[in-house]
Amino acid sequence: MLASLIAALRCPVCREGLGQAGGALRCPRGHSFDQARQGYVHLAATPVTHPGDSAQMVAARAEFLAAGHYAFLAEALVASAPEAGLVLDVGAGTGYYLGAVLDARPDAVGLAVDVSKPALRRAARAHPRAGAILADAWGELPVADGGVDVLLNVFAPRNGPEFARVLAPDGALLVAAPTADHLAELVDALDLLRVDPAKEERVAAALAPWFVEKSSAVLERVLALSHREVTTLVGMGPSAWHTAPEVLAGRVARLPEPVRVSARIRVSRYSQVALRC
Repeated sequence: MLASLIAALRCPVCREGLGQAGGALRCPRGHSFDQARQGYVHLAATPVTHPGDSAQMVAARAEFLAAGHYAFLAEALVASAPEAGLVLDVGAGTGYYLGAVLDARPDAVGLAVDVSKPALRRAARAHPRAGAILADAWGELPVADGGVDVLLNVFAPRNGPEFARVLAPDGALLVAAPTADHLAELVDALDLLRVDPAKEERVAAALAPWFVEKSSAVLERVLALSHREVTTLVGMGPSAWHTAPEVLAGRVARLPEPVRVSARIRVSRYSQVALRC
C-alpha cells in the first residue's frame, strides 16, 4: 500500500497511527493487521456481521460497469469532485468510481472501504494510486480526523458523524443514490425490490446534522440492454438476494430485446455544516 495512504489510516483498536511492518500494518501499541495477498488490509476492530456483496454480485457489477452503462454517473462524480489529495470511497464495491476520479485527479490518492472481500480484491487493483481496506461503513472508520478531501458515497450506507469526522473542513462529500423510479421498467416487469419512495428524505436526514447540500441534480439515461445485460444488472443489486435465478431467467426471456430501461440517479454535493456561512 502507498505510504501516503498508510499515513492516513488509524488503528481500529486504539486509534494510533499505522506503519508498514513486512506484510502487515502495525501500530505503536503492537496491534497488527495483515495485508491479504489480493492487496487489501483487514482493518475492522470487531467481527463484521454482514459479509456484503457476494462474489457473484461483484462479478455482475464489474461486468456491467465495464460495459460503460454507468459511465455517465462516473463522469458526473468527476465533474463534482474538487482537486484532492486523498479521495475516500465508502462502500466502494469494485472501486470503479474511485478509479474514475483518480484518473481525472493525477495528484490524488484513493482509499476504498467495503466489507465485501470479493469487492475488495477488485478495488485493491482498481487504480495504481488506490488502496483498499475492509471496514464497516456503519462503524468507526479507521481513518485520521480531517484528512479526506473528497468522500465518495455511491449506492452505499451513509454514516453522517464519521463522514464529518474524517472529511477536511473544506472537503466535499459526493453522494449518489437511486431515485424512487430508478429502473422502473425492470421493477415492474421482473417484480424486483422497489426503491423506498422516501429514499431521498432518508438520505438527507442521515446527513443533515453534519452537512449542508450545496448542489443536487438527477441524472437520467435510457439504457438499451440485452437480456444478458438485464440479468447482470439485476444480479449486481439487492434483488439478487430475493429472486431465484431460474425465475428471473424466465421473466427476462419474455422482455422485448433490446430492453429499454430508465436509469435515474441523484448526485448531490455536500459541505460540512460549519462552512454554511
